[in-house]
Amino acid sequence: MSKNRLGKGLGALIADNGTGNDKNRIKEIFINHIEPNPFQPRKEFDEEALTELAQSIKENGLIQPVTVRQVKPDRYQLVAGERRWRASQLIGLKKIPAIIRDYTDMQMMEMALIENLQREDLNAIEEAQAYQKMMEEFDMTQEDVARKVGKSRSSIANTVRLLNLAPKVQIYVSRETLSMGHARALLSLKDHKLQIEAADYVIKNKLSVRETERYIHQLKNNLEEKKKKKFEDKKTLEPEWVRAQKLLANYLGAKVKIKKKKEKRVVTIECRNYKDIEKLIMKVNSG
Repeated sequence: MSKNRLGKGLGALIADNGTGNDKNRIKEIFINHIEPNPFQPRKEFDEEALTELAQSIKENGLIQPVTVRQVKPDRYQLVAGERRWRASQLIGLKKIPAIIRDYTDMQMMEMALIENLQREDLNAIEEAQAYQKMMEEFDMTQEDVARKVGKSRSSIANTVRLLNLAPKVQIYVSRETLSMGHARALLSLKDHKLQIEAADYVIKNKLSVRETERYIHQLKNNLEEKKKKKFEDKKTLEPEWVRAQKLLANYLGAKVKIKKKKEKRVVTIECRNYKDIEKLIMKVNSG
């Protein structure tokens, strides 16, 4: 993914190190005085990759400082560089170099999201959750988010739609057991239970995206046929009730309709006015 496509990019947000303002200089900060970015969209970190980074830092030092904001005296929150911070903890560093900047919550979220997108560190579900959180927390539209991260509005919309998947299916997507193509096909099934059953079938049978699309298309057709048959069965009267409807209409001299309603039958007698009712009452009493 090209860095210059992602909105302003990290460079514009972090700017240069600065020398005049005290908060723009690189400082050594105790590592245990730093806490994670509360807006960090990434939920999973590759332990093997962290170990490799930790070994590199041990041999070469931490070349690129992390960026933080101060929230209390001697208390900081990470803005960018959580992998470096975690790796430094692994090798027992007491202090790490950091750039201290003033950032709003909005900028914190934007920085964390762009950093991960540029490194392609987020899985599809984490990315969707990050976009959704930006819209909810800061009253942003999909167009606003698209401008921030340098993507099209349709791309943001398609990614956020993944959150309509059942939680279990979202896990499959986040672990890349199912691809985005599989996920888009499954989204056409609105029922979560059905989504899960279909996803399990796709995984078990190792269906391709195209095969999955065909499978779900057939599945939806079968469901429609079942619904149609159930509706037809529900509204179709048994022969004996059809006969009873005719006999009752002939006897009363009025239009009679018998309908199915669950396990019961509802008899409707058509009357144009009160005189018709009187005639029916007389007919029944005389019968």
